[in-house]
Amino acid sequence: MLGNKEAVANLAVKDIDRARKFYEETLGLTPIETEGDDMVVFQSGVSTLNVYCSKYAGTNQATAVTWAVGDEIEALVSELKAKGVRFEHYDMPDTRLEGDIHVAGEMKIAWFKDPDGNILNLINQ
Repeated sequence: MLGNKEAVANLAVKDIDRARKFYEETLGLTPIETEGDDMVVFQSGVSTLNVYCSKYAGTNQATAVTWAVGDEIEALVSELKAKGVRFEHYDMPDTRLEGDIHVAGEMKIAWFKDPDGNILNLINQ
């Protein structure tokens, strides 16, 4: 039924201007649409990301958005770090930390947060 339909990520933020600056300037996403002063739609590959104002911003304690970046993960982590992004470090079984990248076998993941505390990550898939 929905398996062949596009899905869209939605992220709640408290300050749309601060969020727009982060997603556009820090992450390099392109804004493609706005809805009033409360929402910006960003293009990310073939997907879109809706960033909208909500009093519940930052309350999700799980990963909200994942970017599959393949073998570019190390370079992207370095580039984001140079832009001031602080990476999260988690204690996970069978995983070692190499700099800011968690490594479990062949899988590499780097987690970070947006200004509202939404958890985002990069993965080498």
